[in-house]
Amino acid sequence: MTTLAERLGYSPDDRLLIINCDDLGACHAANTGVYEALRQGLATSASLMVPCPWAREAAAQYLGEDVGVHLTLNAEYDLYRWGPITQAPSLLDGDGGFPRTVQDVWDHADLDEVRRECRAQIERAILWGFDVSHLDSHMGTLQLKPEFFDIYLELAVEFGLPLRLSGASTEPLVGFPFRRLAAEEGVVFPDHFILVPNGVGSRRVIEKSLFDLRPGVTEMYVHPATDTPELRALAPDWANRVDDHHLITHDTALRAMVERSGVKLIGYRELRELQRTGS
Repeated sequence: MTTLAERLGYSPDDRLLIINCDDLGACHAANTGVYEALRQGLATSASLMVPCPWAREAAAQYLGEDVGVHLTLNAEYDLYRWGPITQAPSLLDGDGGFPRTVQDVWDHADLDEVRRECRAQIERAILWGFDVSHLDSHMGTLQLKPEFFDIYLELAVEFGLPLRLSGASTEPLVGFPFRRLAAEEGVVFPDHFILVPNGVGSRRVIEKSLFDLRPGVTEMYVHPATDTPELRALAPDWANRVDDHHLITHDTALRAMVERSGVKLIGYRELRELQRTGS
């Protein structure tokens, strides 16, 4: 069987790496950090949180970078809130925004409202001028439960966009064959996905994994943000976000590691073009 790397025009033994910046649009510090990581650093793609307060400013600063949509149904911070861009009562937690936890969304969300909200987020990103490269899911809410995954997959097919999916080893834990279902619909996704156990703060995971990547396409993710009073006030994990920014944008040791490893950096657009041409 032809591998994804071969379909992309590489050798089957090549190790291809996507470094994605999550949470573009979440705040001004994230916008600055993500765009610096894309323009000056090693990042190869990013994901926009359309409902967040600073998403429109992210659109104003966009220069054509590889940016997908970070489909958002959660607002995890206690003091910094955002909510749906559509009329979606089941996606509100009573405190002026999306639910804080994934389980709360799963317990209370109306699936028609989820579908309408997620489609609107993609359409708004396109309206703002983004050449949307892929879809992924904030906090994994759409990836880990079958009825929500159905919407995730439906939108990937509708808009011709590749998906972030967790690795094959997680399918028994999740409980359904999401990778096979996506492949059957012609949706393209990376072969491997490197999970950050604490969610935010990728340095140790990247440094540990870089020389051990398997052949094929792997996605790693970071949450870069610049160190500002705003960031410190809203995000309890602000220090990890600042460290991600330094790691990807300024850390010469990591750049040297990438060069020594022989890994080839790619973005999600290459996967999108493959999906749309049906190769």
